[in-house]
Amino acid sequence: FRRVLFRSILKIMKYQGSKNRHAKDLLSVILHNRKPNQYYVEPFCGGCNMIDKVEGNRIANDSHKFLIDLFESVIYKNVNLPDSITDEEYNNIKNNKSNFPSYLVGFVGFGCSYSGKWFGGYARSIKGKVRNYCDESKRNILKQSPYLKGVIFENKSYLDLDIPKDSIVYCDPPYENTTGYKSKFNHIEFWDWVRNISKKHQVFISEYNAPSDFICLWEKSVNNTLEKDTGKKKGVERLFTFNG
Repeated sequence: FRRVLFRSILKIMKYQGSKNRHAKDLLSVILHNRKPNQYYVEPFCGGCNMIDKVEGNRIANDSHKFLIDLFESVIYKNVNLPDSITDEEYNNIKNNKSNFPSYLVGFVGFGCSYSGKWFGGYARSIKGKVRNYCDESKRNILKQSPYLKGVIFENKSYLDLDIPKDSIVYCDPPYENTTGYKSKFNHIEFWDWVRNISKKHQVFISEYNAPSDFICLWEKSVNNTLEKDTGKKKGVERLFTFNG
């Protein structure tokens, strides 16, 4: 049982750290031995740019409330997203989040921001090229949404997520020693959690590096935009699993 939809031309919601360009390679490894009705679970679903290419039972979790509200509202509530957002409106929503629907905050915070970074700056036309980033993001998430129907969305810490028995679990956590993530992430706690759940599930982790008791199943050199204070323009994207 291995059905993976490699939609190489699928437009997706822009999200920092997206795995969309590596999805085909990663999923060919992750889903290689998937069983009938086996759950595919992502504790850090982000822009859902992997899980939208998987069929069957799926759970997408993220601790970012506005992100999950955005996906649930677009997919299951058919909310209307704006065609355009001005710089003034962007900053008003950024500074007064409680005054706006959470799905709209999520859409503007990611879809209308530079490089998909959470309120990382209003995305505007550059070098004479006129682009409506808001409209592009709207069209992209609407094109993506049919492939996410049936997904169970959760908004929890990965530590509190209930994972069905014998699941395939794909983790794409905040990378260690990288920039772009405001909240601090306890990497030691994360790797211990992975060791523990690996007793019950097939677990795969995307990272640049992992502890010595993990093995690398796949790797690829990539342009690196997240490495912190190193000046490196290249990195090596890797997929790990526990070797305990």
